[in-house]
Amino acid sequence: MYKKMIYMIILFVGFISLTYGQDGDSQGYRTNIHNPVAVGVQGGFSKAADADNGKFLGGGLVRAYLTNAVAFEASILYRQEEYKDGAIKVSSWPVQLSGLFYPVEYLYGVVGVGWYNAKIEYSGTLNDIPDKTSQKFGWHFGAGLDIPLGERAFLFGDFRYVFLNYNFEDVPGGGEINSDYFQISAGLMFVVN
Repeated sequence: MYKKMIYMIILFVGFISLTYGQDGDSQGYRTNIHNPVAVGVQGGFSKAADADNGKFLGGGLVRAYLTNAVAFEASILYRQEEYKDGAIKVSSWPVQLSGLFYPVEYLYGVVGVGWYNAKIEYSGTLNDIPDKTSQKFGWHFGAGLDIPLGERAFLFGDFRYVFLNYNFEDVPGGGEINSDYFQISAGLMFVVN
């Protein structure tokens, strides 16, 4: 069901982006440059569905604008989460590749995939389970907003929901832990070409 819903959202946002994409006459931060690239930093907050609490995250990203309506983004973050009253600690470095679709200038939909390299540490009542590393693929979707600061810089903020399934089968009742998470982030980008 989720896959069908996501495909529908992607098709809708893509159709709107192509149908109502900007004509290049507006004076936005990326319209005066042919296929601009922007680099920046981001910080935010994330919380997994069954995590004990939310945590702050941070990282960097690069965006390449293919047209005024379509962009590609690559990002890397650092985030942590704890489960089962701190007995499970997950530290991860998500690498996300995303497509951004601008149905109107400054407002975008985002969909993509990610590689999640995680270190899973056990303590307390689960101390007898050995720590491990895990590499998982996940996918995400969301929406965001760019706020121009002139022709060479802009702020952005976005919300993403990430579908990710860590394997906690070694933990009693671990198969029921939901590690999907939401991510709210904001950042500063600089146009470099």
